[in-house]
Amino acid sequence: MKVLKKILKKGIVKVIPERIDDLWHLYNIVTKGDEVHARTTREKKIEEQYTRPKKGRRVSVLLGVRVQKVLWDRTLNRLRIHGIVCKAPEKLDVTGSHHSIKVTLDKPITIVKKRWPSHQLDRLKRASQPKATPLIITSIDDEEYCIAILRQYGIDVKAEEKTRLPGKLEVEKRAKAFREFFKKALRALRELWARLHSPLVIIGPGFVKNDFVKYINGAEPDVASAIIDVKGVNSGGLAGIQEALRSGVFTKALKHVRIAEEARLMEAVLTRLGKDRLDVTYGLAEVEKASAFGAIERLLLTDVTMRESSDEERMALEDLLRKVEERGGIVTIISVEHEAGTKLLSLGGVAALLRYPLA
Repeated sequence: MKVLKKILKKGIVKVIPERIDDLWHLYNIVTKGDEVHARTTREKKIEEQYTRPKKGRRVSVLLGVRVQKVLWDRTLNRLRIHGIVCKAPEKLDVTGSHHSIKVTLDKPITIVKKRWPSHQLDRLKRASQPKATPLIITSIDDEEYCIAILRQYGIDVKAEEKTRLPGKLEVEKRAKAFREFFKKALRALRELWARLHSPLVIIGPGFVKNDFVKYINGAEPDVASAIIDVKGVNSGGLAGIQEALRSGVFTKALKHVRIAEEARLMEAVLTRLGKDRLDVTYGLAEVEKASAFGAIERLLLTDVTMRESSDEERMALEDLLRKVEERGGIVTIISVEHEAGTKLLSLGGVAALLRYPLA
């Protein structure tokens, strides 16, 4: 994401989203009550004397809206911001009416906030830094494969298939079935890699992953040259990718993907809870108590908890975030588009790692 203007004293930031992940960042940055200004289209009614207004035509115009809802369609990678028009050319006479701005790549958008929280400025900073190409993961065993892109908002599954191979005693049939299974997996991997030319990581239990790599080397040397790591996990398919994220199996390869860090932090929360330690807490009421003592080292909050809360709840959450940041704590917003976020949501959407135990 390219930052064109940043005047924090006036609460103004102007950016250009350049990648799909940038739309996800904006989804988490823009909140209810903000102002968003962008070029959009609006229907202009054609007035004629003594007759009803004719159906108008859509014209391009620079509008500002006070945000009511931010809508993200993960399937279509589409971001819409709905609100009440607060700034528009007088000739349109649309101030006070509803309007939705479609945020698109390579087109500027200006965000105006009363206050920019530290965690949102941090997200903006990370979004504006040069990024590596998204990583492609293939998780495979003798029962299934899953091919996915690891984006900053979560695991984007592109292909998966289950199979039933002949038993180990049927050597020839099993070998033939494996070749067909590998052929299908490689075809899907090749199609995805040809579009992105991203680095590849192959994971899975046992020797199947290694045999698949050998097959790729023989069938598609150009794809094989993109493989940067081969790692062992206990499961194949999507479960294997989730396991790898939790355990940090390919942390080095995933330095540019935020969900690896989110998965690690959530695993730390669950580990401490599992050991009945007193330096962790969850649920808004308990986390607010810990904040009152200045004990919060890291606050974890799901993205939907902030966006889907009532006005009263959102004010309480913003107050909590501000106090945590003022006392040196770090706020991490976790996406529910992957496993770490859904686990945090099951704990009430908010948890905290503490500097010291609280009785």
